[in-house]
Amino acid sequence: MAAPSCDLNTQRLREAIQTLYTRVAMLSEGAFHFHRGPAYAAAMLGYSAEALATLPEEVTAAFSGIGNPLRMALPQRGMTVIDVGCGAGMDLLLAGRAVGSNGRVIGVEMTEAMAVRARTAALALGLGNVDVRVGDAIALPADTESADVVISNGVLNLIPEKETAVREMHRVLKPGGQLLLADIALETAVSDEARRDIDLWTA
Repeated sequence: MAAPSCDLNTQRLREAIQTLYTRVAMLSEGAFHFHRGPAYAAAMLGYSAEALATLPEEVTAAFSGIGNPLRMALPQRGMTVIDVGCGAGMDLLLAGRAVGSNGRVIGVEMTEAMAVRARTAALALGLGNVDVRVGDAIALPADTESADVVISNGVLNLIPEKETAVREMHRVLKPGGQLLLADIALETAVSDEARRDIDLWTA
């Protein structure tokens, strides 16, 4: 999980990712190279279609996760949850309902358009226990040992500094806390040339 040894322009990569996911937020029905939406989430990832139907369409249409972290262990009432890379907020809102009014859910999202969707949806659903913050996975805007659960869905594969991101997740978790992680892993090493190709990172 070490950071790439090649001369990858990480700032340019972040800008490319923000541009891509701004398009997803604004044009959910547009043409993209990855699966999106509630039908995909229910049919391929095991989300409850009934539960998704109760969320705003603007949230579920922009969903582009690659797994279902909440299927591993649903957060319990009263817990504090941090969603790293919360996107438009599908997992975030489901977790907000699960923890109840005595719990708390913090979403961290680097793309402003996605964060706006998540905040708007939380307000529309009356989830006052949901807080969405613009930030980066390698420097989470959250206190040390503040979360019972950290969830993340398809985010680490977009981050060059994976060790830093994992350390940040560990930092914000309470001792004995849970990490619910859904992501992509490769069995073979990627060449430096491929690592330098920003189009491949976002493809």
